[in-house]
Amino acid sequence: MKTLKKQLSLTILLTLLITIALIGLASNLLINREFEKYIAKTGQERRDNIADELESQYDEFKRSWKLDYVHAIGMNSLYDGYIIKLYDADGNMVWDAENHDMRLCGQIMNDISARMKERGAKGGFVDHTYELTQNGKKTGSVSIKYYGPFFMNEADFNFIRVMNIVLLVIGVLSSICSVVVGCVLGSRISRPVTKTAYIAKQISTGNYELKFEPGTRIKELDDLGIAINHLSGALSEQERLRKRLTADVAHELRTPLTALGSHLEAMTEGLWDATPERLKSCHEEVKRLGTLVADLEQLARIEGDGFCLKKGSMDLYSAVCQAAENMTGEINKKKLALSIKGEPVFVDGDKNRMGQVFSNLLSNAVKYTPEGGSIRISVSDTKENGVVTIEDTGIGIRKEELPLIFERFYRTDQSRNRKTGGAGIGLTIVKSIVEAHGGTIVAESKEESGSCFTVSIPKTGS
Repeated sequence: MKTLKKQLSLTILLTLLITIALIGLASNLLINREFEKYIAKTGQERRDNIADELESQYDEFKRSWKLDYVHAIGMNSLYDGYIIKLYDADGNMVWDAENHDMRLCGQIMNDISARMKERGAKGGFVDHTYELTQNGKKTGSVSIKYYGPFFMNEADFNFIRVMNIVLLVIGVLSSICSVVVGCVLGSRISRPVTKTAYIAKQISTGNYELKFEPGTRIKELDDLGIAINHLSGALSEQERLRKRLTADVAHELRTPLTALGSHLEAMTEGLWDATPERLKSCHEEVKRLGTLVADLEQLARIEGDGFCLKKGSMDLYSAVCQAAENMTGEINKKKLALSIKGEPVFVDGDKNRMGQVFSNLLSNAVKYTPEGGSIRISVSDTKENGVVTIEDTGIGIRKEELPLIFERFYRTDQSRNRKTGGAGIGLTIVKSIVEAHGGTIVAESKEESGSCFTVSIPKTGS
């Protein structure tokens, strides 16, 4: 299996090689085509210049040609690859390069043909005749033989050869650079990925202490590291809660079981008489165990995937009044002052589940408010939510404990006084029901100054 570094380097190299090959091929074709156009245009200009130069060598007064100059022009043209024949106005031969030096003309023609054949050009020697005039009168004509449609000399071939070499060198250097860049980039990317993979393996073994330190200057890699850190923190927290849940369940079961076992053992061995009071005490412990198991089952159902709310239009104010009416006995027993303010507010919710929420919150308020205290309930309406606030003048909650009150088995009375404290699952169930409705619950409290719970439920289903 290839490493990320090697695969990235090979990918960059392959991509760059293909790109360079395509660019090189396109550049070569474009340069050759444009250069051929340039050579053809230059050849045409050279032939036009030859005709103009010869045209100026006619002496109108003597009505004759300046043969010395004609000879010089003809020989220079021959060395450039142009074979000329000059005729007078009557068509008589004035100067012929082939007659002047047949061997040289043949050698030049053979060299040009061989050179162009080597390049793969298709063409051959052609003649083009120019009419020569002076002051509007015809003085003669010149036939120029050349390799058409164009031909190149040795300097032109050297230019093309150098261009191809330059393209090749650029390709080689680019390939080397791509390998270096690929290795550097591969190392820069693979290092944090490898480290992240190592941290993930450590997390899978239960080691949540390792953290990914961002700073790769690559946003996606830093985001990956931050996500791994969040995952590690979440798993660590879940592990802590799992261990605490196990310990709390064991504690909640151990206490009534120990009391029940000791009572039954004493009565079985004859140390205690099975009086109604002692049997009632045993029955209370059994009921406590049943309540705990029922709460755990209920929480499991609410947090399970199959939990389904029976939603419909319901009045929060009516649900609050019903919960208060069910608590009338306990409220009167502690001589608490209860006030309910508000008006009907209809939301999309499960009437029975929301009744359970308000009953639980009101029960806690009654439980932790001393005799003669007060409980104030208000129901209000906002644009998007129905809001219920339950405020008491009870013992309150310490600031450091406030974020923990919705966790399983957490109770603010650390001594676990069973006269006031339940199993510590009630508020967890309340929060789960509220969040299942798409709502929120917020707790505010100050020690010895009472607590305030605010429940917000959306008016439309989430």
